[in-house]
Amino acid sequence: MRYRGAVLATALLATPLAAAAQPVSGLYVGAGLGADLPQNVRATPGAPSIGGAGHLKLEEHLGFDGIGAVGYGLGNGMRFEIQGDFARTGINELARTPFPASSSGTVHTYGVMVNALFDMDIGVPWLYPYLGVGAGYQWTHLDGLSVTQAGGPFRLGSNDTRGNPAGQLIAGVSMPIASVPGLSATAEYRFMDILGGEKFDALEVPTGGGGAVSTQLKLHSQYNNIFLVGLRYAFNTPPPPTPATAPMAQAAPAPAPSRSYLVFFDWDKATLTDRARQIIKEAADNSTRVQYTRIEVNGYTDTSGTPQYNMGLSIRRADAVAGALVTDGVPKSAISIQGFGETHLLVPTGAGVREPQNRRVEIIIR
Repeated sequence: MRYRGAVLATALLATPLAAAAQPVSGLYVGAGLGADLPQNVRATPGAPSIGGAGHLKLEEHLGFDGIGAVGYGLGNGMRFEIQGDFARTGINELARTPFPASSSGTVHTYGVMVNALFDMDIGVPWLYPYLGVGAGYQWTHLDGLSVTQAGGPFRLGSNDTRGNPAGQLIAGVSMPIASVPGLSATAEYRFMDILGGEKFDALEVPTGGGGAVSTQLKLHSQYNNIFLVGLRYAFNTPPPPTPATAPMAQAAPAPAPSRSYLVFFDWDKATLTDRARQIIKEAADNSTRVQYTRIEVNGYTDTSGTPQYNMGLSIRRADAVAGALVTDGVPKSAISIQGFGETHLLVPTGAGVREPQNRRVEIIIR
């Protein structure tokens, strides 16, 4: 498997959707369980009695695979993780021996991988595909491998462990679980290549009789097709917004006209520009000249990104403006903060549009 070409292909597939990435921001954990479908492994014997057969073929049964991962999302679709994994498959036979033989035993593989993944937003709010690549190290344990000649004295046995570098390609989908913010179900396919060259110690009883002698069995690249279902939990996911409750009506004189100020932000930012600080200072100064009941600070975003991410971004923008108002002398107790995400657009647009006038915070003095 040419991993350089595979990495390039993965990047090209992700590029058209990069601007609409579904972000995981901060720490997350994940786990999966499923089936491991190994391809037949080419094997080179060191045993004199079967060495003349050339390359043999180690055939394995369908097995199971389990993984656990800890990762960190950058908030722009990219995330990186460390994966631990374990797989077990049964040995069907060591084929192509020069004489009929029966085989038994199991193959255990386990190791650590470092993965880079990219999540994509395809416009379906309950389905987010992702692609990834990984590299690491895997150990293979031949557990009770036994090859016995039918009706003859030859026997080959191994119970050894060897390790080698490994690489993998990942393609999957995540499905957010609405009732638990941050929790997603996942389904994925992984192609793992454990590079070949491991030489496992073995014992052989030759066909000519005599005692057991030490030998080796060399395995070439191990290709594994892995199918997993699992769960992923992102810790830094804001809860869904609670609907605002209407204030109780009460008899009161007609309120004075409210005053509002607009503070605009750069794309995907919650930091204040110099112009934004001037507007906030003007609003704070004017609040001291009028009698007011409260000061509302409402945050908004444009439609790029996902609704869940935009809700958190709008709250961070409102928090930044409220903090500047307090610095400029407005009592913190007089300020109410709300985030409305990509709702209540100042300039109506479709989904995924970076409209500067929609990236704003509105200060309303009532």
